[in-house]
Parts: sequence; structure tokens; C-alpha cells
Amino acid sequence: MDVTDEAETLIEGPWQHRFVAANGARFHVVEAGSGPLVLLLHGFPQFWWAWRHQLEPLVDAGYRVAAMDLRGYGASDKPPRGYDPATMCADVAGVVRSLGEAEAVVVGHDWGGWLAWSMPGLQPGVTRAVAAVSMAHPLTLRTALARDPGQRRAWTPVLGFQLPVRPERQLTGGDGVRDLLRRWSATRFPDRDELDTYRRAMRVPFVAHSALEAFRWVMRSVPRSDGRRFAAAVEAPVAVPVLHLHGGLDPFVLTGTAQASHARVAAPLTWRLVPHAGHYLPEEAPAEVTEALVGWLKTL
Repeated sequence: MDVTDEAETLIEGPWQHRFVAANGARFHVVEAGSGPLVLLLHGFPQFWWAWRHQLEPLVDAGYRVAAMDLRGYGASDKPPRGYDPATMCADVAGVVRSLGEAEAVVVGHDWGGWLAWSMPGLQPGVTRAVAAVSMAHPLTLRTALARDPGQRRAWTPVLGFQLPVRPERQLTGGDGVRDLLRRWSATRFPDRDELDTYRRAMRVPFVAHSALEAFRWVMRSVPRSDGRRFAAAVEAPVAVPVLHLHGGLDPFVLTGTAQASHARVAAPLTWRLVPHAGHYLPEEAPAEVTEALVGWLKTL
């Protein structure tokens, strides 16, 4: 296995690479534009580059856009602990403040979507609105995993992530990244170059372990005190505007599970289903995601 230097994730483009301090760690942020801040959170097994198609259009629409590498990914710090939603939402809030802003619209895909749903409960002071892409509300998903056999089957890979060592080896030395991207996609994504980029990003030292730790927390925390504290923090109905985007062919978070999340929203909600796309919506249907984001942002 070849080891990748994190500098290879600093892909050039019409944006600026920055490093900011937040919540006791250093985070890599890609930034462009001016105006109200829109903070983009990627999912698994990806990094900031997952939002490359949306960066320029959001800037052109009049926004300051920042796509961060989450804790443990890309060129951000990879500490041994802190892969729980409370810590990672504190990371997000700290990045907003380090960028000189009091609040942001938080847009998240996959695990980033889990954090976006969680921000109004855990970090309400910095959360102007949230957009969740390809992810159900955490408590709705928890209920579905307990009661819906179809959703449990869809999360079979996450059960495999609970094993020690072997999942890390599959992601870094085997075909784990390829298998996940193709298993959860419903289109031609990823092509050869995209797959190579994500494979190399996963081979940055400590990324595979850090990425898996978040999913291990999801499964193992349910009976623990930290899991109960998280559930209590996000139990109240979401009181900020929500945009919810989902792929109609998403095999990881089922459409019914996603739609059930809407019962947990007490503010204006915009729902958009993209029928032909799978789980990796920002890359499988970039035009539809961009159009929905820009249109929704203009209503805030």
C-alpha cells in the first residue's frame, strides 16, 4: 500500500486553501467568495473535494462558501479522540467563528448531514439554517435501524465497521473505497479519476481509522451516557429553516427513512427528491443539488 501525503488533498482550483484553529485542533478549509457564510460538510469516505461542483455556483450566487475537511479527514488534524457529534459540531461552530462569522448556513452530506441535523440542538448560536443531503435526522435513523429490517440491511456495511483493524485495512489496502462508492451510487459515479482521488485521500495516515470511529460511535453509543446526552440534545424539533435533499435510489438511507425526519422539523422545510440519483447526491446530480441550494438560500 502506498501512503499518501495530506498535501495531495490540497487540490487547486478557483478557491483558497486555509488552515484555521477551532476547538483545540487545526482544520483545513477551502474558501471562496463573499457574502453570507455557507459552510459545506462532506461525508464518508470523502473529503472537502466532494463539494467541488457547488463551490463556484454558490460564489456566483453571492455567498461566501467554505468547505472544510472534518476532524480526521484530508488535511485537517487527526487526533485519537473526538469523533462523536458533540465534539464535531463544536468543531464546526469553532470554524465558523475562526472565519470571522457569527453564524452560518450549514450544509452537510452523509455524515456531514448527520452533523447538520445536529447543529440546531448542539450549536444553536451559530446555526442560521441547515441543509441535509442524503441523510435522515439522527433520531429518525436510529428508530428506523431498530424497527425497519430494510434500513438495517442497508446499513450492513456499518455493522462491519465495528470490527477492529480489518475495516481500516480494506479502506487503505483493498477495494473498500471503491466498493462503498459504487455500492451506494446509482449512476456512473465514480469515474476512474474520482475513484483514484478518494482512494488516495483515504490513504493519508490515520484517515481510515478516524473516519470509521464516527460510525463506531453511532452504533456503540446508544446505551451509553454520551449517546443518551446526544439524543436529549437533538430531541427538540428543529427550529431553523431546513432544506432536505435526497436521492430516490439511495440504497444507504432509504427514502422512507429520510421523509420520516420531517416530523422533527418545526420551521420552514423544503424537500427535494432527485429520482435518478443514489447516495452521493452532490456528485451524482450536481446540477440539481446546486439549483436546489441556490434557490433555497435565496429564501432565507
